Amino acid sequence: ADARLCIETLQELLADYYVSDSWQKFYQQQQQSWIQAADEALANQQRDLPSDAEVIGAVTRTKKENTTVVCAAGGLPGELHKLWRSEQPGTYHLEYGYSCMGYEIAGGLGVKLAAPEKDVVVMVGDGSYLMMNSEIATAAMLGLKLTIVVLDNRGFGCINRLQMGTGGANFNNLLQDTHHEQLPDIDFAAHAQSLGAKASFVESIDQLEKALLDSKSYSGVSVVVINTDPLITTEAGGYWWDVAVPEVSNRKQVNSAYQDYIKATSKQRVDS
Repeated sequence: ADARLCIETLQELLADYYVSDSWQKFYQQQQQSWIQAADEALANQQRDLPSDAEVIGAVTRTKKENTTVVCAAGGLPGELHKLWRSEQPGTYHLEYGYSCMGYEIAGGLGVKLAAPEKDVVVMVGDGSYLMMNSEIATAAMLGLKLTIVVLDNRGFGCINRLQMGTGGANFNNLLQDTHHEQLPDIDFAAHAQSLGAKASFVESIDQLEKALLDSKSYSGVSVVVINTDPLITTEAGGYWWDVAVPEVSNRKQVNSAYQDYIKATSKQRVDS
C-alpha cells in the first residue's frame, strides 16, 4: 500500500485497540532496565581514553531539548542506537543502510538547512572525518551554527573490533597496526580551524562537556576533538554483525569464531 494511506487505514482499524495491563507493566520494567544499563554506559568513568558511550553521555548531558544528533558510520551508530534518547521526533538522524563514511558532516549541514531551528550535533570518527570534511567550509560560509564532535581512535576502530570478533589478528585498521614509515599525527582541530570553524582539542570528558556548553553561545561552526579508546563497546543489550567466518583455518581464534557464528545464525528469524 501507499505508506501514508496504509498508516491512516491502520489508525482507523486500531482506534479502539489497547495493550493489556500485563504487557504495559512488562514494557515499563524492561524500559527501566534499559535506562539503568544505559546510564552506566554513559557515565564518565574518568578513563585516560574514554569510550564512545562516554562521549555520547557528555553530548546527552549538555544538549538542548531540540538537539538533533547526526551520525553514519563506524561503531557510533550502534552505540547511539542503544544509548541516545530522543525526547521528540526529528532529533535522531542516522544513515544506517550503507554505513556511508563521510556522510556525517554533510548530513549535518543538510539537517541544519532543512530545520534551522534545530541545534545540530554531528558525531564523527577520525576515519570518516578524513574521508569528507569540506562541508565545514560550506557551513562557515553560510553562517550556520553546527557543532561537530570528532572522536579520534587513531584508525578504523569499528572494523578492527569486527576483525578481532571474527578471529582475525589486528591488521591494517588501527594506525599502529599498519605498514608505515611513520605514524601520522593529525591535528584535527587545526584542520577544522583552517576551514573556518572554531575548534579545540580536549583531553577528558569533563573538558568535553565544558567545550560543548561553551559552543552554545557561538553562532558558527564549532568542532571539538577528543581521543577515544578503539576497543571499548557497550556490551549491554547484546549485538551481532552477520559477517561470515572461514570454516577452516589454522588459527584457533577463527575456528572458535566460526562456532560462535553458527550458533548466532541458528537464532536468525528468516521468512520463508
